[in-house]
Amino acid sequence: MLHAYRDTAPLVALVVLLVVAYVHPRGRVEAFAGVGGAVLALSTGALGVAAARTELTDLLPVVVFLLAILVVAEACRAEGLFSAVGARLALRGDPHSLLLLAATVAALVTVALSLDATVVLLTPVVIAAAAAVRAPSRPAELACVRMANSASLLLPVSNLTNLLALSHLSLSFGAFLLRMAPSWVAVVAIEYGAVRWMFRADLGRRTRVPATVPDVLPPLPRVPLLAISLMLCSFGFTSAFGVRPVWSAVLAALVLGGYTVNRRRATAVQLVRSAHFPFGVFVLGLGLVVAVLARTWLGTAVQDLLPAGHGFAALLGVAALGGVLANLVNNLPAILLVVPMVAPLGATAVLALLVGINVGSSLTWTGSLANLLWRRSLARNGGSSTGRDFHRVSLLATPIAVVVGVAVLYAWAGVVG
Repeated sequence: MLHAYRDTAPLVALVVLLVVAYVHPRGRVEAFAGVGGAVLALSTGALGVAAARTELTDLLPVVVFLLAILVVAEACRAEGLFSAVGARLALRGDPHSLLLLAATVAALVTVALSLDATVVLLTPVVIAAAAAVRAPSRPAELACVRMANSASLLLPVSNLTNLLALSHLSLSFGAFLLRMAPSWVAVVAIEYGAVRWMFRADLGRRTRVPATVPDVLPPLPRVPLLAISLMLCSFGFTSAFGVRPVWSAVLAALVLGGYTVNRRRATAVQLVRSAHFPFGVFVLGLGLVVAVLARTWLGTAVQDLLPAGHGFAALLGVAALGGVLANLVNNLPAILLVVPMVAPLGATAVLALLVGINVGSSLTWTGSLANLLWRRSLARNGGSSTGRDFHRVSLLATPIAVVVGVAVLYAWAGVVG
């Protein structure tokens, strides 16, 4: 009986947390679910107090980084960065140009401010820009969610999965960028090409820019752009000295947040709420649940499925396993569960796992939290994309992007060593 409880309790906790992530209720519910799930999993005794403390110590800097980046993104929104970008998107009366610019901006926002900023803050801007020029919005909308997942490959700070994997990598910020850059280019190109081909009929419609589009564009706010640039540069500089990215992100949040509050573009309460602390508690609870699961039959089963070797087939197998798990249990539990097992295979194997989990999580709604947030953004802002549209593009682009991304990673690893 005790053995059955040890095996089933953490699995039940994980299922409950995944349902909460899918429903995305009020913050207090998220926090309560995270704490409750962790307590249920820890009650099995599979993870001792010292091990649980170690897990929390490892996760806490990652969670704090996420909260800080959310504050930076909200300050950028309050300062008018996203509305200024939207005004420039609205000048693109040609649907092809609108898609290209939307995809480019989505990729850049994902790289600099993480994928959450793309699906939550940029997607509404893209919807409004398409409406302003009377262009079909589905291609640009889908470009946002596709780039949110796939363009997050480039930097360690672009996705929470990257940050969770970073502690298992002996790579600096610059080395991570160097290793991932060719795969990033290939995957982003495939994603853009897939959306453009899939919606070629929509893109073929001629549109007329209405007279309501302003001739004078709002200026791009310089201070937020400068703050983001300095933050990204500091990530690369400080990593050479072993300083974690969380400190640069917290500093950027304090400085840019203080600037925004001082200009009365946002209140301190608004910025604190934007950090979404209950979600941080949820992630910590999820981390403990997965740590317990790794010590059960599930961890053993996943370990047995890992391919041996360091060739292309083995890397593709690692990526495929990561992608399947991401779509079964979401990307965060997948990376928490698998990355400790893949780490002994080397840095290239861990990066292949990230290709599988980040890009592969685009296949289903539940593969990534970004997918669920994007769907919520569509519902709140009058988006026209449907679940059928999402999965049509996913089935076309995701397998190709994963295979090509791993192939490029493998070939480039042979060059950079």
